[in-house]
Amino acid sequence: MSPAVVVRRPFDPAPALASLVAHAVPGVESVEGSTVRRLVRLGAQEVVVEATLGADRIDVSAPAGTRTELVALADRWFGLADDLGAVHAAFEDDPVLGPLVRARPGLRILGHPDGFEAAATTVLGQQVSLAAARTFGGRLAAAYGQPGPGGLTRYPSPEGLARVDPVELQAAVRITHSRARTLLALAQACADGLALAPGRPDVRSRLLALPGIGPWTADYLALRVLGDRDALPVGDLVLRRALAVESAAEVARAAEPWRPLRAYAAVHLWAATAYGL
Repeated sequence: MSPAVVVRRPFDPAPALASLVAHAVPGVESVEGSTVRRLVRLGAQEVVVEATLGADRIDVSAPAGTRTELVALADRWFGLADDLGAVHAAFEDDPVLGPLVRARPGLRILGHPDGFEAAATTVLGQQVSLAAARTFGGRLAAAYGQPGPGGLTRYPSPEGLARVDPVELQAAVRITHSRARTLLALAQACADGLALAPGRPDVRSRLLALPGIGPWTADYLALRVLGDRDALPVGDLVLRRALAVESAAEVARAAEPWRPLRAYAAVHLWAATAYGL
């Protein structure tokens, strides 16, 4: 590893680490202590990246890549480009969010270095626990990924996964036929040019056109991958529990005053409710 690039921004590592631990695909991404380690493509190279998360700083190391590339990766991965002052100003007087923002002023929205991996993992996690989703993701990576440097597994590419027989995929990952169909449709769309990255306004509608992808999945990916800071998966069970309501419509009504930063409202509620922070 080259010397670490230190990125200093207001940052609370605890919620990010809790989310990373809960979502890391076995073999693909490891979290030990405060350090997350995975393969990332920087320019034309795929390298092992280590990011160590601390209070108001992230140390990013890789055997290649410029300082500019590593800072941009940290910004995208850990939401470091957002203006937290605007978040605090928007929510400081809110009876629900005000106390949460004061308790976690450095909380940011966790992104992802690989849009397809994030989307595939989200599809595998539909209507199952986080533990089950990680198990499915690990099986998928073990069956169709490739050995990479540093003992890490290279996540399956959309092009490679799109060629897999659906019955074979269902048996290898031990998922339902409909879930395998959705995963293959997603892989084919990405192989055909669907780019899951910020700044793509048509992505949500294209995701919703795929079989088995509904509003929760599309909105969650808009929040985590597309950089939409007003995205809100109103059907999320944790948000319903956090707000003590019964329906997605009630979540939407409760969140209306939080526009255009509803994504930040979601992550504060998740941190407090799902992770107990």
